[in-house]
Amino acid sequence: MSERTEDGRHIVVDGRRWRASDPAIPEGLRQHLVDELMSARRAVKDAHDGSERTARQRVQEAKVALGERGGTWWEHVDDDALAERVVAVVRALRRARDRHVARDEVLTMVGGGAPPAPGGAPRPTADRVRATLERVVEAGELAREDLT
Repeated sequence: MSERTEDGRHIVVDGRRWRASDPAIPEGLRQHLVDELMSARRAVKDAHDGSERTARQRVQEAKVALGERGGTWWEHVDDDALAERVVAVVRALRRARDRHVARDEVLTMVGGGAPPAPGGAPRPTADRVRATLERVVEAGELAREDLT
């Protein structure tokens, strides 16, 4: 069993502190990301013939999408950290659901009007998230067809 720290930013498991998932992620979307994380962890465990690296990358992307790694969700995120999270959200959701990801879902998960974390900086604006999405698509980090 785990407990949250008073500020809600971490969970404590067996005396060890871990970063908590971003509480602004709606439950249904969070569950898709958790499902992808668990699937990726199983893939790491079952990896053979060089597939471990790909599986570990999936774990990393799911954890960044959840806000458990990468830029902290309670502080101002720079452009690189925002781009990393946007890419991770799209890739993890795409794998978890095997369908396109709506731009509005990305906005909801990484900012775009979500309330600030308790005691934290404001979330990235919707315009900033949209611009980041366009930038990562133009750079080839995401395929335009992954988004609706």
